[in-house]
Amino acid sequence: DVQLQASGGGLVQAGGSLRLSCVASGFIFDDYAIAWFRQAPGKEREGVSCVRRSDDGTTFYDDSVKGRFTISRDNVKNTVTLQMNNLKPEDTAVYYCAAGGVCTWSTGPYKHWGQGTLVTVSS
Repeated sequence: DVQLQASGGGLVQAGGSLRLSCVASGFIFDDYAIAWFRQAPGKEREGVSCVRRSDDGTTFYDDSVKGRFTISRDNVKNTVTLQMNNLKPEDTAVYYCAAGGVCTWSTGPYKHWGQGTLVTVSS
């Protein structure tokens, strides 16, 4: 079975850090771009960061998180991590990892989705 298992969410104060992990199984991890999306209550799901397939590794960030978030992939452990520093209350959302052929901020092209992990940043 294809699985993307997201974890690492929690409650943190503004200015704090969290590290999200996404562990993949059931598909050829190296062939897929992996992205993080987030969805706040009452808002649409939005792209946060993406890393291209393993033979490329180019990373992308939404402007709202540039300089604060870092995405990386471990192709041995089939894991993508999102290091989130200097968190702000507006970062509060459910964070989802997704696997697709290319990095894009559109949700449609992503073939596989994880279950989401909640990040809450208090002011």
